[in-house]
Amino acid sequence: MKITTDWHVHSRHSCECHQMGSPIADILAAAAAQGVADMGISDHLHSRYNLPDLAASRLEFLSANPSPRVHFGVEVTCMRRWELDQIDAGNYAEPPIYGRGQDGPVSEPAIALTEADAAILGIEYVIGGVHWARGIEPTPRAIIDFFHRQLMYLAQHPLVRIIAHPWWWHNHFYYPDGSFVPGPWMDDFSVIPEDYHDEFAATCLDNGKAVEVSPWALSPSHGETFRNQYLDYLVELGSRGITLSAGTDHHGNPYNTNFSAIEMVLDRLRLSDRDLFRLRPRDHALGVPAERLLAALDLRSDDLWTHHPAN
Repeated sequence: MKITTDWHVHSRHSCECHQMGSPIADILAAAAAQGVADMGISDHLHSRYNLPDLAASRLEFLSANPSPRVHFGVEVTCMRRWELDQIDAGNYAEPPIYGRGQDGPVSEPAIALTEADAAILGIEYVIGGVHWARGIEPTPRAIIDFFHRQLMYLAQHPLVRIIAHPWWWHNHFYYPDGSFVPGPWMDDFSVIPEDYHDEFAATCLDNGKAVEVSPWALSPSHGETFRNQYLDYLVELGSRGITLSAGTDHHGNPYNTNFSAIEMVLDRLRLSDRDLFRLRPRDHALGVPAERLLAALDLRSDDLWTHHPAN
């Protein structure tokens, strides 16, 4: 089966890709050579501290002269409202590239992106991801409950089109003392209550959200038990009528497709590439000139490389 679409792609402008990420023009050329026709660039936005990186990504996207089948998106991280408010107020000792970390209280989930930001930046779709469980007691049930709470928030958010790799991140969660708590479902995915899966699936259907199939989540490195259980979970979501989205979650250089895990899910569902999430070719101009974009975001051109040097 030939997969021709990829909606989760990070360029050198995502915060963790500054040293080893790909220029957007290189990504688009490599994707075209590998038969990926419909795709998007979706760099990270954790908090508004990352906004200059996203603006730089947009400007490089425009300069790459993408085809109408290549779209500009963003991957937003579900954060705590308290954390976003603290960062907006400048209350941090270290640059909050990945947020404020574990300090502070639990608070309601939130994302940093606004509808006005999306319009200014020409964002055509939003991926929402749960990456952390912060401010809570590091117990298995507390992590599971908070992950579900964040997934439900994203599944109901009007800006979000795709839910990124549900129930997957790294195998553990770091805490301030340097210790880590293993992901409580990575050994046995069945510890997550079935009613959480039912509620999430129903909410995605009600709100028209696509759910991402991520090769990273189905990597053999996570162990056969988790891999098989997670495969069953994705198949169950697809069997309920939820649209699935292909996303390599590319971070490095060069861009390479790795669609075998996605193909496994589609084969189980007797679906094909044409059944995956796909945006229609763009039928409008790419966006405002660079100087107007920067002015609207209250940024200067020098701000775009505040966090990493041009390469």
